[in-house]
Amino acid sequence: MDEDFVDFVRRRGDHHLRTAVLLTGDWHTAEDLVQSCLSKLYRVWHRLDTASAPDAYLRRILVNTYRSWWRARWRREVPRADLPDPPGPGDLGEAGAMAEDVRRALARLPGRQRTALVLRYFEDLPETDVASLMGCSVGTVKTHTHRGLQAMRKLIPPGTAVNRSEAEGSGVR
Repeated sequence: MDEDFVDFVRRRGDHHLRTAVLLTGDWHTAEDLVQSCLSKLYRVWHRLDTASAPDAYLRRILVNTYRSWWRARWRREVPRADLPDPPGPGDLGEAGAMAEDVRRALARLPGRQRTALVLRYFEDLPETDVASLMGCSVGTVKTHTHRGLQAMRKLIPPGTAVNRSEAEGSGVR
């Protein structure tokens, strides 16, 4: 195995896994997505200019693979009747509970809105890069971002710190 590739996965793998969790809304699906994308990246690793940070290349693979799974309604796992109990509200710290509220709200958004929000605000990409990754216009990215933020404000409980306005003193919008 190429040592540069292994080093890249060790350094940046967790970041891309978090991005995948936000894209898919499910930790297990995100792990499958990242694994699939890393195998695709490894196949072309020898052809890449790895000195110029392969993050953008892996990000594009993540988005494209997720889109193809979403379009094909890919489901490899079979639903089960017995699910483990999710952690209760008292099981997480306040920050963990807030993050869980945000992830739960993201998971309820349509795929394109979720993708636009994750790439714009988690990956901190400019609208032009998001448009390129999503294969649409900048205006479409702006529309999906706006609609996604509006939906998130409705989905996240009103008392949550991320949903308070500046007038209430949170400074977070």
